[in-house]
Amino acid sequence: MSRDCENTVVVGCGAVSVDFLATVAAYPKPDDKIRSTSFKVQGGGNAGNALTCASRLGLKPRIISKVADDTQGREVLRELEADGVSQEGTSPFTYVIVDSQTKSRTCIHTPGYPPMKPVDLSESSLLTALNGAKIVYFDGRLHETALVVAHEAVKKNIPILMDAERLREGLDDLLKLADYVVCAAQFPQAWTEASTVPKALVCMLLRLSNIKFVIVTLGKDGCIMLERSFNEGPSTEEMDVDQLLESLEMRKNRRTHIPTCISSSVTKLHAEGIGTVFGKLYVGTAENVPPSELIDTTGAGDAFIGSILYAICANFTPEKMLCFAATVAASKCRAIGARTGLPYHTDPCLASFMN
Repeated sequence: MSRDCENTVVVGCGAVSVDFLATVAAYPKPDDKIRSTSFKVQGGGNAGNALTCASRLGLKPRIISKVADDTQGREVLRELEADGVSQEGTSPFTYVIVDSQTKSRTCIHTPGYPPMKPVDLSESSLLTALNGAKIVYFDGRLHETALVVAHEAVKKNIPILMDAERLREGLDDLLKLADYVVCAAQFPQAWTEASTVPKALVCMLLRLSNIKFVIVTLGKDGCIMLERSFNEGPSTEEMDVDQLLESLEMRKNRRTHIPTCISSSVTKLHAEGIGTVFGKLYVGTAENVPPSELIDTTGAGDAFIGSILYAICANFTPEKMLCFAATVAASKCRAIGARTGLPYHTDPCLASFMN
């Protein structure tokens, strides 16, 4: 574990749940009756998974969420406590069908009721949760409570990382306060209506003036990151952002199975019809997990985000951060469920990053 992360507190606000994971030979057709080949009950939820990942990597997470005093709720708390995640605050659950044939998963989520509201979070609990925190993370759920937490974090100058998985109620208000954003593949274009992902990333930096970087995750195709530059030299070259991404893609090393990252220089990035920002574009590759080792992609994005939280706290360079997050996500995919395969900071696969 990096010395920069010793005793580092990270706070998350969002979803925790129970996942019921059934593995099947192939996804069922309508009216099919099939048998599962394996079954596992495990903690889930974006915030719960990401903070479990952060805890195993060496951070000290606290989570703000809500569960009921029922069997599922007690199991959620037990598992989080076992992984070192402390809590403030019908429980939500998800059926996950893992298709052995396509290596894909289908989720059927049942939200908890009633949902968490700001009145459920006392001022003393909020202040206790944020005390000493280095970063705060939101998964886009519980938006009313999340906004209260976010405003308090801004008052305390605690940076915010936002998970933009899909368009959600209240998400825009949270994005305006964020310092870092990690997006699912479809989000940037859905949110900006831009014609390409690179144009959408430029648009996001123009709309969200606080953002230092935005990352879009692309599954087995890796990720793209746009980092804002605050050193806008008069001689900085201007380049079309789509052409720049194309040139970086051509330089990717596709022959190595380990994650790699390449980047542009600081560039005046132009998105036609949108505008221009000064920034640096990065292309990260995913680890090439052999088919025989690829078990389940459930929670891979949460593992990526938990790794980004750690990397920010450890002051990793962007290149090291993206390779680290890809390595952790790949480790997760080698076991069923969102948490079983999450590595600890002592895992040999992370040795090169932790030294």
